Amino acid sequence: MALAQVRDVAKLAGVSPATVSNALNHPERVSASTRQRIQEAIDELGYVRNDAARQLRAGSNRAVGMILLDVGNPFFAEVARGAENQLTTSHRPLLLSNSNQDAEREAAQLGLFEEQRLAGVLVTPVGNVLHRLRRLKERGTAVVIVDRKTGADEFSSVSVDDKLGGRLAVDHLLERGRQHIAMVGGPQNLRQIKHRLQGAQQRVQQSDSATLTFHETPTTDVAAGRLATLDILAKPRSTRPDAIFAANDLIALGVLQELVRAGVSVPDDIALIGYDNIQFSASATTPITSIRQPAEEMGSRAAELLCDVIDKPGAPVQHTVFQPEIVVRESTTGA
Repeated sequence: MALAQVRDVAKLAGVSPATVSNALNHPERVSASTRQRIQEAIDELGYVRNDAARQLRAGSNRAVGMILLDVGNPFFAEVARGAENQLTTSHRPLLLSNSNQDAEREAAQLGLFEEQRLAGVLVTPVGNVLHRLRRLKERGTAVVIVDRKTGADEFSSVSVDDKLGGRLAVDHLLERGRQHIAMVGGPQNLRQIKHRLQGAQQRVQQSDSATLTFHETPTTDVAAGRLATLDILAKPRSTRPDAIFAANDLIALGVLQELVRAGVSVPDDIALIGYDNIQFSASATTPITSIRQPAEEMGSRAAELLCDVIDKPGAPVQHTVFQPEIVVRESTTGA
């Protein structure tokens, strides 16, 4: 069945297509009785206006695109929620996309957003996309970096001090008397992981006796945590760590699953700390201590910065850096 067009609405309502257009876009120019006839025709025909086509003809689009690093991670879902809530107050729809930590996929998504001439883009970069972001900016699309600060001072950004987060995690483990710490996470080309590792290493280097080993994973999901833990437990018991710092809470959940499966007591034998403080970390079999990032606030602030750039071309670049904090639970303290 063919979709109803403006001319079909006009014919049924007994008016010109220009009058229908005015009723939709400038209702104050059309009398109430005529608007009523047009609305009745729209309802009868099931007409839906093609707003995307209208905006493209005008050379603009109010929508905002957001590329999430991992849609399966509840942390990024909370970031998106914060962004959407903020954008709703500005009457800007949000289009979500998932790079899945894949640079090629990310580049393709940025290309699609460029073709759609979106008003703005929120992105957590995976690959080297600086040149593409510059091109978006040159073509009038606002860009804000989320969950990391770009080295080039060209785009506003919202991030967390992940080096501090790494130090907080190790500080807490050292305070609990742990000396041999294994950090599990990766890949290191993700700047967030790299910075958490650097922060952890810096704190260990300040200690006289503590050690830190890094077990790099190819992904940041539960399965990666489980596989890394199997490798750790395969080593002689005498060389096992007495604490594990997981680079995010999904990895921490995988670590916990394998430790429990192997009969390893948490935290008596091995203490465990995660990162992100997602809801599942508190409801795990052994509630997991975690480094909290204010995910929803990050998304809201990123959207706020983006709207500033959209509404005020030439607005100064701004960087918001949130401070992480530790949420202590049983996986490091016991019952």
